[in-house]
Amino acid sequence: MSVTTSELPEEKAPSAAATLRPGSLGTADIAFFVVSAAAPLTVMAGVAPLAILLGGIGAPVGYLLAGLTLAVFAVGFTTMSRHVTGGGAFYAFITRGLGRPAGIGAALLALLGYNGMEIGVYGLLASASRDTLHALFGADVPWLPVSLAGLLLIGYGGFRSIDFGAKLLGVLLIAETGILVLLAGGVLLKGGAHGLSLASLAPSHVFVPGTAAVLAFAFAAFTGFESTVIYRREARDPERTVPRATYLAVGFLGLFYAFVVWIAVQAFGDDQVVRAAGKDPAGMFFTAITTYVGGWAADLMHVFIVTSVLASLLAFHNAINRYALALAEEGVLPRRLGRIHPRHRSPYLAGIAQTVLGAVVVLAFWAAHADPYQQLLLWVNTPGMIGLMLLQLLAAIAVPCYFRRVRHGEGSLRTVVAPVLATVLLATAIVLVVGHIDLFTGASPAVNTLLVLAAPVVFLLGLPFAWWLRRSRPEVYESFATEPPTAAPMPTESAE
Repeated sequence: MSVTTSELPEEKAPSAAATLRPGSLGTADIAFFVVSAAAPLTVMAGVAPLAILLGGIGAPVGYLLAGLTLAVFAVGFTTMSRHVTGGGAFYAFITRGLGRPAGIGAALLALLGYNGMEIGVYGLLASASRDTLHALFGADVPWLPVSLAGLLLIGYGGFRSIDFGAKLLGVLLIAETGILVLLAGGVLLKGGAHGLSLASLAPSHVFVPGTAAVLAFAFAAFTGFESTVIYRREARDPERTVPRATYLAVGFLGLFYAFVVWIAVQAFGDDQVVRAAGKDPAGMFFTAITTYVGGWAADLMHVFIVTSVLASLLAFHNAINRYALALAEEGVLPRRLGRIHPRHRSPYLAGIAQTVLGAVVVLAFWAAHADPYQQLLLWVNTPGMIGLMLLQLLAAIAVPCYFRRVRHGEGSLRTVVAPVLATVLLATAIVLVVGHIDLFTGASPAVNTLLVLAAPVVFLLGLPFAWWLRRSRPEVYESFATEPPTAAPMPTESAE
């Protein structure tokens, strides 16, 4: 749908004034969205055993190192969030630092990344629900109805107000972290398998050949933490709330992941944990909690894995809707997707569109007789994960480029040193993930190549799309990722 230059401010201003629900989210609320997207219980029970199998008892340190890397990234990221205040988050940062063509490519990459991270997880929801029902009741259910029911449930959650979502995620997050804390308490009280040990921290156990694989898993476990800035328009005192939520989320995830993996090592003992992980990786955490707490706790863990997956889906769904809202307001997506529900103040049409897209993908995999875990989850999630990591890398590069061109009162540590260091570390993380892509997918080399190339190809497709917008819809191109009308005046700059 084309617009004229005179129409653009009139459409954007009411949307900015009537959009969403300002002042709804505090630091804890935003942190709930981000940590829930990471799905701590699912990551620990489903992936940590593989990290231990490959990296040995030094695996906990890998999660700490990943957390430290992303904390360095957060320094420049949150600094820029004080200067670029539009709803486009990543693509707005990249536009202001690297230019509109790169920003438009980043916008397409964000849609791929967040949609891939959500839609693929409907396969995990089906698989986890099926395993839970079989473990608790001996029932075997087909996966498609579970995935479709999940789509409807998450669609309804996104349709409701953002504070409803924050409260729901708070409850679900407390449940999934609580069961892991319960496991930790049981292990600590009983002194582990052979007494508590700090051997996991020893350099001889950390710097081993499998550490690279552990780091790849660890970086993947933080995917989505950067979405704090997406909720800026709904945050209370966003200048403080967004940075605090970002550091709270990355700090909690890094420490919690490392602690829980260390607990798993103690549960089986330094000498036996790798063997246990290799023998039954899927059941490792269930065996541990049964041994140290009881069978009833293992039953609860089965249930809470399902709720953990639902929480992750809702968090990503809300993030996608806000990206779609921002792009609809920009005129890049159809403007009707930018409509806000009059009572719930949610981007409900964007949510409906995302739910329909998810249903199409799920039905396509079902029609192809694909496995919900091996194909739907892994094949759709992997391009999404790589896409979000590429966005982080581009954002880190954009920070010093932006601050070099404008007047500001920020120190060089925040605007140059930390972003440059983050660029090097994130590039290394991407190399690690791509180099160990077979561990994530279990697919053939040909399929892995397609999965890896999907994200960079989508970004590169944004460049000719930007050229087309500049020629055919110059008013949309020129206003892309500009500051909202109500924002304080910012330094003049060129985004060409």
